[in-house]
Amino acid sequence: MKQRRGRSGARRVGGALLAALLLASGCAAPDDDAPGATDRAVRAVLDRRAAAVLDHDPAAYLATTDPGATGFRTAQRRELANLADVPLSSWTYRLREMTARGSDRVTAEVELGYRIKGYDAAPVTSDRVIDLRRDRTDGRWYVVGDRAGADRVRPLWQQGEVRVVRGKHSLVLGVGRSARELRAVAATADRAVPAVSRAWPEGWAGRVVVLVPRTTRDMAELLGSAAADYRGIAAVTTGRTGSAHKNPADRVIVNPQAYGTLGPLGRRVVLTHETTHVATRARTSAATPVWLSEGFADRVAYRAEDRTPAQIAPGLARTVRRGDPPAALPTDEDFGFAGDPERLARAYEGGWAACELIADRWGEEKLSAFYRAVGGHAERDGAVREAMREVLGTTPQEFTALWREWLRSRLG
Repeated sequence: MKQRRGRSGARRVGGALLAALLLASGCAAPDDDAPGATDRAVRAVLDRRAAAVLDHDPAAYLATTDPGATGFRTAQRRELANLADVPLSSWTYRLREMTARGSDRVTAEVELGYRIKGYDAAPVTSDRVIDLRRDRTDGRWYVVGDRAGADRVRPLWQQGEVRVVRGKHSLVLGVGRSARELRAVAATADRAVPAVSRAWPEGWAGRVVVLVPRTTRDMAELLGSAAADYRGIAAVTTGRTGSAHKNPADRVIVNPQAYGTLGPLGRRVVLTHETTHVATRARTSAATPVWLSEGFADRVAYRAEDRTPAQIAPGLARTVRRGDPPAALPTDEDFGFAGDPERLARAYEGGWAACELIADRWGEEKLSAFYRAVGGHAERDGAVREAMREVLGTTPQEFTALWREWLRSRLG
């Protein structure tokens, strides 16, 4: 506990008497090794580190790192340089827990949060583990290690220099990609944003951030996953569903290998689909089945394209023509990236067909209202059943029968 200092003219005997009283009562004056003092010192280091990132100040950033850790300092200097063109509006470290405490070493589990100026209403967060050492000579704490935490995410700026391209409705951040490639992605995203706004009746940010890493492996590291999970997947969207913020912070992450094999139509569909997830994120919750979220996004993506149902859903069309249409709507498990690719394709097609049925039979407004009603439930159990009753005036059993009939009539 910090004691107030007396006036400079106070007699020394007062200090001696206070010390004697503290010792007699079993108390001891706090020192720099107390956990509270260490926590405050570590937070101060992290705050200085965050301020240096926002200011793009290499000297201040390196001042928080161990002077003797030459290799680490070199890597840190490079990492900060990789961020130079990214327009950051905030960068914070929230200390969650201190582990592996010692008199001169601690490990801090922190949450890194950052926002991009003009795009993020809420921070993008990731887990970091930061190791610190106290120098006994000057008593200061220094960072000696900074690595991925529980989510295993390796951010874009750790993968190389981030190139930034600004579109009318988009911001594209890439590593290892040419400016021409990134401008093409921005142009496609700029077309996707107004298409989504026309299809989704609620207001949303009306802009999107797209990340384009060097390889599929780099894409997977941005997601804290294995590369095998995303082979053949052209893009994914990250973000917290059901966010309390009106405009949650989402990222569309492109798989450069799979995206690169697509033609203009495929690229438009992919980025419009992912942008739909950004627009609907605040209305998507744990209660929303994947068939609805993915089916709605696919319907928006194909809405302006001149494609027949059989061209949009070729896998389902084949099963219908064989006389073997699916008996039920796709389950969440059917959408697993690491599973059978044909099963995955049919799952997306089935979700699209379900949303197309709702729009055909009940209308565009009812489709959006149904989406919002399902996402408005706190839990999955009963969410679809109640929303179908309230918004569509039907039951899951009746809807499934209508859906199967729709497949036979449109794809047969």
